[in-house]
Amino acid sequence: MSIQAIKGVGIGDGFDLAGRPGSEAHDEIFFNEENGWFRETNRAGGLEGGMSNGETLVVRAAMKPLPTLTKPLRSVDISTREPAEALRERTDSCTVPAAGVVAEAMVAFVLAAACREKFGGDHIDDCVGAARAYAERIGWRTEL
Repeated sequence: MSIQAIKGVGIGDGFDLAGRPGSEAHDEIFFNEENGWFRETNRAGGLEGGMSNGETLVVRAAMKPLPTLTKPLRSVDISTREPAEALRERTDSCTVPAAGVVAEAMVAFVLAAACREKFGGDHIDDCVGAARAYAERIGWRTEL
């Protein structure tokens, strides 16, 4: 994924996992007749080894601050090469809501591309049909 101003992306607990021991980082697997295979946690964010594990996909992104501020930073005048203050030009104070929309669309695009790569087809009905056939073949309980 590539979105301007996004400087970090984490899946699940992402960067927080680096400071935990394995016993607090991994998602234990359980089985019972009522639920089948399940996990009580989703620290992996639904993605393990580059593949979905069936859990909810959780993606978090870190966005850099706006480049222009109400209190201008020091800069350099490119004509004179003398010290100068950066201009205050921007009026929006928070771009996070817009970035959230863009990030959600980018994640959807990446997932759709992966789905198309796996199941093929030039129409959504072909892709859905192939996904249903695949789920049936592997015995996956699904709501496609």
